[in-house]
Amino acid sequence: MQFDRRQLEALAACVNTGSLTAAAQALHLSVAAISLRIRALEDQAGKRMLVRGKRAIATAAGNTVLASFRQLQLIESDLANALQPEHSNWQSLSVAINADSIASWVVPQISPTLIRHKLLIDVLIDDQDHTMQWLQQGQVVGCISTASKTLRGCVSEPLGKLRYRCLMSRELALNVRDKRRSLTVHELLATPVVCFNRKDQLQDQFLAQVFGLKQVSLQRHYLGSVEAFHEALLAGLGWGMECELQSPQDAKAGRLVEALPGKWLEVPLFWHHWKREAPQAARLTQAMLSAGKRCLRQAT
Repeated sequence: MQFDRRQLEALAACVNTGSLTAAAQALHLSVAAISLRIRALEDQAGKRMLVRGKRAIATAAGNTVLASFRQLQLIESDLANALQPEHSNWQSLSVAINADSIASWVVPQISPTLIRHKLLIDVLIDDQDHTMQWLQQGQVVGCISTASKTLRGCVSEPLGKLRYRCLMSRELALNVRDKRRSLTVHELLATPVVCFNRKDQLQDQFLAQVFGLKQVSLQRHYLGSVEAFHEALLAGLGWGMECELQSPQDAKAGRLVEALPGKWLEVPLFWHHWKREAPQAARLTQAMLSAGKRCLRQAT
């Protein structure tokens, strides 16, 4: 089945901008023209492609079509650059990555590849347990996820394990530890916990792994950024799970200490990408896999 490119562009613009009106402005068309193109696409496919609500959202069929269309756009761009390298353009690749990875190891490791091949990276930040939804919807060419099982038409490749330690400021540790200078589970539960956002379950996973506790009621701070999370730990707002690659100098200097020395949580990470990748997307995949081998803990 072959679709009209203008119809595909209209669908992509609606999903990217979130409305038919914004899509019309982006493509310099009327709203009526955008609507007609999408309706013609839906009539040809025999399936609804777009949910026209407060925000325009692609249906499952629409996401399938858009995923193939984005792959086609990447291949066309690669071909144009190969035929006319002297006029090659920067190419944008969308990926879904967890905040800790993008802040600690991904950017410095893949930057040489991005610069060498004139790649622009468009990062969608999401929790590592939730990034695969963006790949499933065709919004990204790849994602970092904790899930090893892959989606249909995709490949899952192990990156390594990211170790998280239970940290708090030295001052807070001195205040909450008992007379024996050790930290009990009761004192840990009575102390506020610092979380990235409401999807962040690392603290709960750590308590379940170390103490066998599940569905624990905790007093939680939500910070919403890696930098604010780290500053909150330094300020003594509570304890939290921070990856070992994030600001290790503060731990070495004693400003942050392990609440439970020798206890940690290792999170396995996988790079998910489409089986049929455009050459530029394949270069990004190789850069991600190499970065994982260099920076993350590997199975022995």
